[in-house]
Amino acid sequence: MNIPFVSFEPMHQEIEAEILSKFKAVFEKNSFIQGTEVKQFEEEFAAYCGAKYCIGCGNGLDALYLVLRAYGIGTGDEVIIPSNTYIATALAVTYAGAMPIFVEPDLATYNIDPKLIESAITEKTKAIMAVHLYGQTADMDPILALAKKYNLKVIEDSAQAHGAMYNGVRAGNLGDAAGFSFYPGKNLGALGDGGAVVTNNKELADKIRAIANYGSDRKYHHLYKGTNSRLDEVQAAFLRIKLKNLEKWNQSRRQTAKKYLEGITNPLVVKPVVADYAEHVWHLFVLRAENRDRFVEYLNNNGIGTTIHYPIPMHMQGAYEDLGLKEGALPLAEKICSEVVSIPMWYGISEEMIQFVIKKINEWQG
Repeated sequence: MNIPFVSFEPMHQEIEAEILSKFKAVFEKNSFIQGTEVKQFEEEFAAYCGAKYCIGCGNGLDALYLVLRAYGIGTGDEVIIPSNTYIATALAVTYAGAMPIFVEPDLATYNIDPKLIESAITEKTKAIMAVHLYGQTADMDPILALAKKYNLKVIEDSAQAHGAMYNGVRAGNLGDAAGFSFYPGKNLGALGDGGAVVTNNKELADKIRAIANYGSDRKYHHLYKGTNSRLDEVQAAFLRIKLKNLEKWNQSRRQTAKKYLEGITNPLVVKPVVADYAEHVWHLFVLRAENRDRFVEYLNNNGIGTTIHYPIPMHMQGAYEDLGLKEGALPLAEKICSEVVSIPMWYGISEEMIQFVIKKINEWQG
C-alpha cells in the first residue's frame, strides 16, 4: 500500500465545481486586488474566529511582522517566542528589527512552557508570541496573566491552528492579535500563498491594513513607510469556499487522530498529548522516536509517507548563528527536533490506510 504524507485530492474533488465557478466569476469581474471577495472573506473569517477584524495579507510571516510593526516593536526590543517552532516565527521578529528570545516548550504539548516565560522577561521585552503548534493552542491563561503583569502584548502565531480552541475560545481570539497562514497545506489553505491578521482592536487593524498597503490609508496618502502584502481576490474567493467546509474537515482530522491515539500502542514511539484545555485540529500528527531515522526509513519502505517538522532547531540554523547559541543551549528543542516524525494526516484518508499505518507502527521493533 502507498499512503502519501498528504493529499489534497479528496478535499478538492468535493469543491472543484464550486472553485472553478468562483474563479470564472472573479476572472470575468476583472477586479483582482482589494475587491469584494477579500472584504467578504475578512468578515467571515473574523466572525469564525469570534473576533471583530480580519486583515488579509500575503502570507503568515507577513501577518506576524505586520502586527509587530503596527505595535511599534523594533530595534532594541525583545519578543519572547518558543524555541520549538518554524523559523517564520523568529523571522517576523527579526524583520521588525527586534530580538527573538527563545523559551523552551512543555515536552507534553510541544508549545511554549508558561512556567519558563517569566525568567526570560527583561525591561526590553515588549511581547510574547505564543505559537499554537501542530494544531493545539498554547496554554494561554498563564501567558495572558504574565502579559498583564508586565504590560506586554500577546501575539498568537496561529499558522497551524485554524479552528483550534482553548477553553471554548477559538485561536485568533485569545491574545491582542493573531497571525494566520493560508499556505496550501494548512487546515484552511489557499491555492497559493496567503495570510491574515485577526484582532479585536480597531486602531491596530486600521494601522495594519495601511502598513500592508504601502503605508496608505487611502490612495496616494501614505501615513507609514509600509510594505506590499495583500491577500488577492482569487485566493480570498477560494478561501471563502473552503471556510464553509473547515469544521467538517477538522472533525475528520479529529476522528483520524482518535484512531491513531487509540490504535498505536508501540512503546518505542511517543504519541502526542491533548491538553485538557484544548480542542486540537490536528494540522499535524507528530510522533517521537529515539531512533527516528530508522523509524522513518521503516515507514517509507512500507509505503507510508512521512515528514519531519522540524529537523534543525532555530538556534542551530545558520540564519541565527549571530545569536551565539550553540548545541546544548536549548536541550528540549534539540531533543524534539531530533525525534519528531509526522505521519499521514489529511481529510479523506481511508480507514484501510489508517489501520495500515497503525499496524506498521505497532510492528516496528526499533
